[in-house]
Amino acid sequence: MNEPSAVYVQVGPSDTLTTAVRHGATWSVAGVEVTWSDGAVEVSAQTIARVAIRWSEALPANALILGDAWERSYGDLQWRHQQPERQLPWYFLSHDPATGRTTGAGVDVQPNAFCSWTVDAAGFTLWLDLRNGSGPTDLNGRTLTAATVRRFEDAGTPWLTLHAAVATMSSRLPARPEPAPVVGANNWYYAYGENFDEKAVLQDASTIVELADGHPVKPFSVVDDGWYPGGIASGGPWDAGTPGVFDDMAGTAAAIKAIGARPGLWFRPLRVREPSRALDPSDPAVLDLVRTDLQRFKGWGFELVKHDFSTFDIFGRWGPSMTAGLTDSRPFHDTTRTSAEIVLAFYREIRSAADDVVLIGCNTVGHLAAGLVDVQRTGDDTSGRDWERTRKMGVNTLAFRLPQHNRFFTVDADCVPCTPQTPWELIQRFLDLVARSGTALFVSVDPAARTEQSDRALSEGIRLALSGGDASGIEPADWLVSTTPGSWRSGAETIHYDWVRPWGADPVSP
Repeated sequence: MNEPSAVYVQVGPSDTLTTAVRHGATWSVAGVEVTWSDGAVEVSAQTIARVAIRWSEALPANALILGDAWERSYGDLQWRHQQPERQLPWYFLSHDPATGRTTGAGVDVQPNAFCSWTVDAAGFTLWLDLRNGSGPTDLNGRTLTAATVRRFEDAGTPWLTLHAAVATMSSRLPARPEPAPVVGANNWYYAYGENFDEKAVLQDASTIVELADGHPVKPFSVVDDGWYPGGIASGGPWDAGTPGVFDDMAGTAAAIKAIGARPGLWFRPLRVREPSRALDPSDPAVLDLVRTDLQRFKGWGFELVKHDFSTFDIFGRWGPSMTAGLTDSRPFHDTTRTSAEIVLAFYREIRSAADDVVLIGCNTVGHLAAGLVDVQRTGDDTSGRDWERTRKMGVNTLAFRLPQHNRFFTVDADCVPCTPQTPWELIQRFLDLVARSGTALFVSVDPAARTEQSDRALSEGIRLALSGGDASGIEPADWLVSTTPGSWRSGAETIHYDWVRPWGADPVSP
């Protein structure tokens, strides 16, 4: 990456950006020093809020711009014309329709700042959010490597360029072992955390084993939200199941294994029930608690753990609401580290405590979780009640974040529901696409919705996914002009999916 044109610094929460003065490879102002070293950005200060790094390079006037998302996407990933205020988390690509060239820039995974870009007619800016909660971080003179910046050159097509960009940003991660396909059952999209018990969980395990039909790769069967006392999303402690419903969690895990599936479990690590509040992950006592929970789940015999809600519990916002500012919350217990440093330490603690348990991160920050979760829920929830959510969320995240698959983590576009409320002819298309992609495939199968037709399609999709998907790979052919691409290439074949109902997409669907 070439050196920046200018650097601007914000020290306090209400301070305006101040132009830093350059001395060689260092820019300084107001007691803050920002050093550029072959793409690595180091910041030294007593206190710091934000740093803006500017490159004055005009982009083509008709360029299409693409960025990523802070955590999950919400059906909102797309190529757009220049929008100067549009926040582009982590990386951006610029595609020139006139020449066909695609270029861009981004930061390596696991940075120590929340990093985003803005693009305008005169250039582009990297915004390093170095705050602690909503206030400045007390670096106390410490030198922090905030991020390592990368430039992306054209790799032939926009799709190939994004693949190359993702590979570059994750090049410093340890090499991933050949990941086994992650396929299984998850009860959320027909149970929604209510009216299910151990008998229903074991029925789910039997269903997924039956549909896998003897495949040598064992599927998972995940007990999602609602297994613990207090009702859904009420929070821990996570030391026992609901009395009379899940009296022996270790016994439940053993029974799932006996059926032939691998047991998985959902939990919300940073929420407690009494008093109902979110926990501060910068507090060592909280990390001790989370470590104990994960070790307990492993001791019960669960081979997969899905940890959820942590971004919301830390910042009090969902991804789209983090655009104007990550949070309005007070500073963390530890004010000497940036929010990104604290989140990274939290993820590393979970990874260490889980050991060889398969980790799914849901509502986790993708660029920080890369290399620290095995599977990442890259899009907001699909639905067993409303097809529009599955179309909007599931297809969009698969199309625009598929290049992250097996580089950052295994991509999970969320469950394929099979319920009486969802149109099977459309669900079957989503099932086919996810199975072909080789990404994680979880199915929520309501026993009341099973038919000979659905069982046959589910079995074919599950077995394809357990085999790693379509060996030719897939890519969206019309992703430059659609948020939910319907035309996909697989080798020399082009597959067309019609995602909309006869009346089109319902604009008021949640």
